[in-house]
Amino acid sequence: MKVHWPTVAIVGVGLIGGSVGLALNSRRLAKRIIGVGRSAASLAEAKRRGAVTETTTTLAEGVADADLVVVAATVGTIGPLLEAVDLAVRPGTLITDAGSTKGSIVAAWEKRRRWRSGRFVGAHPIAGSHKRGPSAADAALFGNRITVVTPVAATPAKDVQEVADFWKALGSTVVVMPPREHDRILAATSHAPHLLAAAIAAATPDDARAFTAGGWRDTTRIAAGDPELWADILLDNAPRIARALGRIASTTEKMLHALETNDRRTLVALLKRAKEHRDAVGS
Repeated sequence: MKVHWPTVAIVGVGLIGGSVGLALNSRRLAKRIIGVGRSAASLAEAKRRGAVTETTTTLAEGVADADLVVVAATVGTIGPLLEAVDLAVRPGTLITDAGSTKGSIVAAWEKRRRWRSGRFVGAHPIAGSHKRGPSAADAALFGNRITVVTPVAATPAKDVQEVADFWKALGSTVVVMPPREHDRILAATSHAPHLLAAAIAAATPDDARAFTAGGWRDTTRIAAGDPELWADILLDNAPRIARALGRIASTTEKMLHALETNDRRTLVALLKRAKEHRDAVGS
């Protein structure tokens, strides 16, 4: 396959960044893949696995020659990292990210758009795992998964297309939408469910854990995610998550009332609606 980006720098080579590197390498989409990070051990593991061809702990050095920079760090650090990347890249360098929230990240970039050196278009690959680090990276992680690309009105169409083409090249199906719309939807499909999974796990009595089976484990799997990482995501999108939780609470109240009043008809109707929504998504 033709090399699309001679040099790609990945800032943060954990699960997502490492998977980006493995996908680039396996698809022969870049000649140089530079891993940028703070941990020499993590960078060494990423290189050992073939996710990157070279590494550095100095951000400015890592992105200076890049044609494309991917910031795959935690939500709370993406904003400052974008600022540092922009100061170090060549004029016109394409930049994207992989943050799970988009509104605040994109807004911070847009405040200084006219003075920017790079060309940034936000993105969020809706793929991942509760596991972390380059050892969990997977070249096929983005295959047949949606990546949301989140431009604003001022974003040049050419930049949007280039970032969309990048994520498509890794196997993603790309959907373009405004940052706020992304955050509203992900609050309902990812962020609120994470809180609920965590609540179920936290509320399970100690003496009941030995009796958990597939249902409990499937429902609470995502609660095994990194608490520090998830706290940043949840707080950054708090207003929209609160609204999503309000809708869930309303449905839960109906279910509780049906139980308290022995209303089998209502309970079946609510369970049927839930089954229809789940079945519509598929396996």
